[in-house]
Amino acid sequence: MSDCCRHLPPGPEQKQPERCHSCNQPGKPVARETVEALIKPEFRDRVNGRASAFCETPTCPVVYYAADGLQVLKPQLRVRVGVKETEDPITLCYCFNVTERMIREEVEQTGRSTASARVRAEVKAGNCRCEVENPSGRCCLGDVVAAEKRAARGSAESRFNLDRPSLPP
Repeated sequence: MSDCCRHLPPGPEQKQPERCHSCNQPGKPVARETVEALIKPEFRDRVNGRASAFCETPTCPVVYYAADGLQVLKPQLRVRVGVKETEDPITLCYCFNVTERMIREEVEQTGRSTASARVRAEVKAGNCRCEVENPSGRCCLGDVVAAEKRAARGSAESRFNLDRPSLPP
């Protein structure tokens, strides 16, 4: 596979924030290039090369934060943050526009999803840019595979419930 999903360094040697200032959950270091690529231009000055972390807590409005108190909120980004969304579209793969709904629909229609195979082929061809397209700065393939498993389970449960005879009241 290509190295397009490599982890970029977080940025200049600065103290990495350990926990999100809003939800108090630990985050993951994220490259300066990731934040700068995804933040709306009018907020770019605030980031100014700081070492930041990505907050993965779904219910927290903070996406990026820094040790000095910086917080970047969802509306300050130019993309929706899939892990923090509850309504479609919930983006899983930002490079190739794969959503949770697309996977669900493919599984419902065909019994399986080919999304992870498509993403793998694109990664192998060197066409991904996760480090500047995905808000986490990381490869999305794990998220795509997890969504395929959820969709397959949901589809199997639906088929199981349709096949079961209903019990009398």
